[in-house]
Amino acid sequence: MSSAVEGKQILITGATGGIGLLAARAMLRAGALVSLHGRDEGKLARAAAELAPDGKVGATLVADLASLAEVAELAERVARELPQLEVLVNNAGVGFGADRRRRELSRDGFELRWAVNYLAPFLLTERLLAGGLPRRAVINVASIGQEPIDFSDLQSERDYEGTRAYRRSKLALILWSMDLAAQQPERVVHSLHPGTLLDTNMVRDAGVTPHGPASRGAEVILGVVERALRERESGLYFDELTPARAKPPAYDLQQRRKLREATLALLPR
Repeated sequence: MSSAVEGKQILITGATGGIGLLAARAMLRAGALVSLHGRDEGKLARAAAELAPDGKVGATLVADLASLAEVAELAERVARELPQLEVLVNNAGVGFGADRRRRELSRDGFELRWAVNYLAPFLLTERLLAGGLPRRAVINVASIGQEPIDFSDLQSERDYEGTRAYRRSKLALILWSMDLAAQQPERVVHSLHPGTLLDTNMVRDAGVTPHGPASRGAEVILGVVERALRERESGLYFDELTPARAKPPAYDLQQRRKLREATLALLPR
């Protein structure tokens, strides 16, 4: 049976290394038309050249997701260059940090994990949806590491700890994914855990011994994208390739509404 991604136009953020690069390769080999995002122009060019033998690489899009202005510009460029975009994979993210006691800020002054792991995909996706893209599916790469959101301290200004900040950002991503699935019944929206502590720069930079190959995460992303294209069921959270239960706040409509309102208050109009 042919892959469901064959002939489909797909954009992967954070595709210059690790899981994102390997997911792009897997999709290209399955016949997808894959476009790549990265924050470093040189790395993006090298990734595109490395992937070229595997299939057709589409647009290469540079943007620093730690800048909401660049995220907004990225959305505009995607709308211009990929008008037939069918699947958006929000894969880019930052991990715990090498020093988990040091609170880092985005270029806009937001806590870095909150900005890159949650605010950036929210803004990119919502801007694209306003123009009708992507046509088929949004896939958000979250984590099994989830921690309840402290709405009185969204920026983790009190008693900062990198692992906790990361987990809060990933649970926020899952809450928003489920909210988006309810709002966008014509599209499939899923979130997923790609695998625990896979062998990526994010994990190694945190000083953690990897528990599995990055290729496993790529297989999971491809599998969830294929399922999204074959089936209409939406709003699922996957632990690797298995539908699972996220932390309870993900199913709390009041928390999801509260998160959306708080998020919109932070974003540029």
